[in-house]
Amino acid sequence: MPLRFAVVAALLAGASLDLAYPEIGWWPVAFVSVTVSLWTLRGRSLPSAFLVSLVYGASFYFTHLVWVSKFLGPVPWVALAGLESILFGAGGVLIALAYRLAHSTRGLSTVVPAVVAGVWVLRETVMGSWPYGGFPWARTGLTLVDSPFAAAASWVGTTGLSFLMVFICASVLQALGQRRGRRLIPAGLVVLLTVLIPLFPTEQVGTLKVGWVQGNGPSGYFDAKSAGDILDAQEAASTPLAGRPMDLLVWPEGSVDADPLRDAEAAARLDRLVRDMGAPALVNAATVREGGIFNTSLLWGEDGAAQLHDKANPVPFGEYVPDRWFYEAVAPDLIGLIQREYAPGSNAPAMDVAGARIGLAICFDVIYDNVIRESAMAGAQMYVFQTNNADFRGTDENLQQLATARMRAIETGRTVVNVSTTGTSQIIRKDGTVLSELSVDTTGAQISEVSRYTGITPAVALMPWIGPVLGGASVLALLVATFALRHTRYTGGARRERNNL
Repeated sequence: MPLRFAVVAALLAGASLDLAYPEIGWWPVAFVSVTVSLWTLRGRSLPSAFLVSLVYGASFYFTHLVWVSKFLGPVPWVALAGLESILFGAGGVLIALAYRLAHSTRGLSTVVPAVVAGVWVLRETVMGSWPYGGFPWARTGLTLVDSPFAAAASWVGTTGLSFLMVFICASVLQALGQRRGRRLIPAGLVVLLTVLIPLFPTEQVGTLKVGWVQGNGPSGYFDAKSAGDILDAQEAASTPLAGRPMDLLVWPEGSVDADPLRDAEAAARLDRLVRDMGAPALVNAATVREGGIFNTSLLWGEDGAAQLHDKANPVPFGEYVPDRWFYEAVAPDLIGLIQREYAPGSNAPAMDVAGARIGLAICFDVIYDNVIRESAMAGAQMYVFQTNNADFRGTDENLQQLATARMRAIETGRTVVNVSTTGTSQIIRKDGTVLSELSVDTTGAQISEVSRYTGITPAVALMPWIGPVLGGASVLALLVATFALRHTRYTGGARRERNNL
């Protein structure tokens, strides 16, 4: 494909990929978009492959992450989307290399769809872990949460779904390019297996009666509010639940706008809340302990904070500023708005409540595999995700995060209680479907009978290795193919030289 056409195709395909994610959620578009992306890289030189992939990544990320600008304006949006685009472009170079080597190496040509898919998930893995802890948002597999492929996530995880999707797209592209129908057989078998595979069976071991409250208070960073207003809103919204039987009351992230470990009035109000509800309350607040500031979920009982969990991955440039000295020199007014420096937590994302074990993730921690896996391996029988989406009102951010929460339910085989300050909030079944919901910008409270499960799914067991192994195998294949090609050229040149002599 000529470069000028490839750039235009990449621009359109990247922008269309956003349609596969919520709010639109047209998941088949993802297959078309990925196929076009791969098509633009076939036969491409490495510099032009970077340019084409950069255009694809920019048209997607600047569209998909536009909600970032709602918080601190255009600079963080441009910085994040720009960085993601550059990393995406770098991954495109390896994919183009795979196609070039496959054209010259017979052995690689037979497995090039798997190699390309492995490079794709390697790129997602790197972007999800670097820099500053990475940003594993918008992995391609997340587009399949409403598709017939979703159940396979309980076996191979979101990263595995990304691999399967790209493998199918690369196989179709190869078959069309070579006009060989038999090349479609592997892709067809993968599609059939992925669609037919059932959810991995986890065993139900009981239920937990959970009250969950969306206070809809002034929770945004720039909302006009006074100290205690968010706590007031949560208390008022919880009133209808008083006296009704429950095992646990759940409030969202930032639901207590004071440190109850240091503020006697806030602690007294939580004591009263627990007495009125007749159950412990899982709340969240900024706490100062051990010389640091933490985003902390507290299980508040009759004797105060019985158990704590601190957010493991504070958001760079949202909850802390890495290399502050440098970024203050670049954008002092913007960086000056971020006064707190949250420290990463090290305590386990799990708590014991009423004989049950619950797993936890605070806001964006839901996108990090290590947090979800640690909870499951610690015996979590259900999950509670606490979040505050108030700074992103009127955007798709909450729905994109919800897609991740739903995929986590499928991956782990667990029910998820997903509670937000301003919406949306849900109870999510282990198959990823929503059982009950409170819509955005509404005040509400419900009590739900939440099923508890045991059993470790293959997705959870394999989470740390799926991306690195698939990606590493693809890089190894590229290295072997490069060595084989050079060896062939060297021996061929030596043979011609002997013949000339």
